[in-house]
Amino acid sequence: TWPSYRVPVILPQSTLHLDKPQFDAEARLEVVSPCGPACHKSSPLPTYEEVKNYLSYETLYANGSLTETEVGIYILSSGGDGSRGKSRTKRQIYGYDSRFSIFGKDFLLNYPFSTSVKLSTGCTGTLVAEKHVLTAAHCIHDGKSYVKGAQKLRVGFLKPKLKDGSKGANITNSAMPEKMKFQWIRVKRTHVPKGWIKGNANDIGMDYDYALLELKKPHKRKFMKIGVSPPARHLPGGRIHFSGYDNDRPGNLVYRFCDVKDETYDLLYQQCDAQPGASGSGVYVRMWKRQNHKWERKIIGIFSGHQWVDMNGTPQDFNVAVRITPLKYAQICYWIKGNYLDCREG
Repeated sequence: TWPSYRVPVILPQSTLHLDKPQFDAEARLEVVSPCGPACHKSSPLPTYEEVKNYLSYETLYANGSLTETEVGIYILSSGGDGSRGKSRTKRQIYGYDSRFSIFGKDFLLNYPFSTSVKLSTGCTGTLVAEKHVLTAAHCIHDGKSYVKGAQKLRVGFLKPKLKDGSKGANITNSAMPEKMKFQWIRVKRTHVPKGWIKGNANDIGMDYDYALLELKKPHKRKFMKIGVSPPARHLPGGRIHFSGYDNDRPGNLVYRFCDVKDETYDLLYQQCDAQPGASGSGVYVRMWKRQNHKWERKIIGIFSGHQWVDMNGTPQDFNVAVRITPLKYAQICYWIKGNYLDCREG
């Protein structure tokens, strides 16, 4: 069942106007770092002031203007949120490729696959509200600077191509997968936590590799709610699921599930097969919601990418997802709702 979490309150304290960014970074999906699960677990917990600093955020608007918002944290429970350097590099496939390409509008246009969208910078995102998309921060910002294309960022929704000018009525040849195309919506504003922006992406690691995009208009699709990430041992079968637009299968939505191998307070380590392009995908699980007496899928993390870790001289590689901790839940929920009273329970 979905556990109930008491969520802290994160409220804006002050907002500063910053200089317009240059948009000169390349959208690279590779960052290298030697810090793996063991190094992560041994790093000291951040102080209250450090956490406040990490959870402060920049907001980029479609006209290129930029603000920085400092936050206050209230009723902060014990336990920190964040630590130092982790990594991301090209994804390999682990043994047998266990990814499934999702074909046909019956699947692609239905929940949960229909919540996956493509970013114009090449990543994947997930619909989490009527006008909001959750993705990875590195899809928009490389830790030092906003990437090219971040100002004119668009989100692509997979739709069936209409044939012969018809309105799409019963014209599918069932033997052939239906051709799909992307319909694009512009992004109005983007929030990125300062924990990601604090200098070189190598120093700050992946703990804050998430961003929220607000679209210029509602997308009118069913979306998936966010939830606080339970411990790996409480996940059904110890597994996670996500769908993304992997680079090696252009135009395909690719679904996979796999076991969680290790975890820290902020990250889940797993060996789900994935290629660049899938980063930013929402990692979800399906659990029983006791209050509503029904099964519910929720996004509990954001797929960040690949990491090589030197384990006692033996290189081992993982795929890493950023967990939605109670603090991150409070922050992302506030970005979506604009009212902390709607964000009291994860």
